[in-house]
Amino acid sequence: MSDKNQSEDNQTSDKKQKTNNKPNNKPKDVKKRKNRRNKEDRVVHKIVLVIILALVVVGLIFGFSTYNYVKSSIKPLEPNSEESVAVTIPNGSSNKQIGEILENENVINSSMVFNYYMKFNNQDGFQAGEYVFSPSMTLDEIANSLKEGESAFDQARIAVPEGYDVEEIAAEIDQQTEFSEDEFLDLMKDEDFFDELHESYPELLDDAAEAEDVRYRLEGYLFPATYDYQPDMSLEELVEQMVATTDSTLEGHYDEIKNSDLNVQETMTIASLVEKEGVTEEDRKDIAQVFFNRTEADMPLQSDISILYALGEHKETVTYEDLEVDSPYNLYQNVGYGPGPFDNPSEDSIDAVLNPTDNDYYYFVADVSTGEVYYAETYEEHNELIDEHMDN
Repeated sequence: MSDKNQSEDNQTSDKKQKTNNKPNNKPKDVKKRKNRRNKEDRVVHKIVLVIILALVVVGLIFGFSTYNYVKSSIKPLEPNSEESVAVTIPNGSSNKQIGEILENENVINSSMVFNYYMKFNNQDGFQAGEYVFSPSMTLDEIANSLKEGESAFDQARIAVPEGYDVEEIAAEIDQQTEFSEDEFLDLMKDEDFFDELHESYPELLDDAAEAEDVRYRLEGYLFPATYDYQPDMSLEELVEQMVATTDSTLEGHYDEIKNSDLNVQETMTIASLVEKEGVTEEDRKDIAQVFFNRTEADMPLQSDISILYALGEHKETVTYEDLEVDSPYNLYQNVGYGPGPFDNPSEDSIDAVLNPTDNDYYYFVADVSTGEVYYAETYEEHNELIDEHMDN
């Protein structure tokens, strides 16, 4: 063997020996990785634990909040409320729909709770209809009313016919409510009560407040309609409903009144005469113009309606003696429209006054048997019509 080969073998041998003498670090690496994994696992466990605890806390808070929400929703919305709320339940309404109606009307806290409460308590068979509820009622009380199909209160509906005056309305109030006729008439004369209404409805009552020699300041302003009445309602509240309805009705006419030669008091006064003198829309518009024609000619209106009001009576025939009654409401003796309305007119009569039919008539007479109204431009023509039709 040559020295060169010998030298190469020795180098190879030395490399092998160095390789064999290199220290083994594998166990330490495994241990480090294991420790690292353990540390990561502990962190993960902590994170999971925190998340679980957070979820538990959130769940407890949610559960507690839900419990309180449901508990409060089962109780009356306003336990001490004296308010009455009219509610209409349509035919075919489900518990869910009824709950939504009651929630929207501020009778209950939650329609959802109402729906589930009725399901869990097997409450069904609710009836459609008109109801009066209160925020002070429990869900069970509401359910009982709905099942019986009866109002929560003894509700009355008071009809104020078109053309009724204050005293006729007082008689209706006496018959249909706990209030007497005298109580109603006393309230009509209560200036403090009128002042309160005037403050609430200035546009409607400004002219009435300035009127002189009126019998009742609210005559003409108690709109003819049907009103709901509950036993817990005061007489003042009932009357305010009527005045508020008049105001809402006139909202569409206030601009017309301002653009006319009339104020509100005069408009309602003429409308109250037209209400009793005419029946059809056509006649009311013609009669309104007759009154305007006579006023422009400085002639008294000569309405029998004014005489009956001045007398404070309701009778079929007006005598010549009646025409002499001493009263500012006597429109046979006094020129103009009088102190104020003679009754409470309908919107049709108000509209007729604001939109009369142009004509040249100064007289009219009605055939009481047919309801037909005949018009004349002269007094002679008028007498002929009386002779022809009043005999019938």
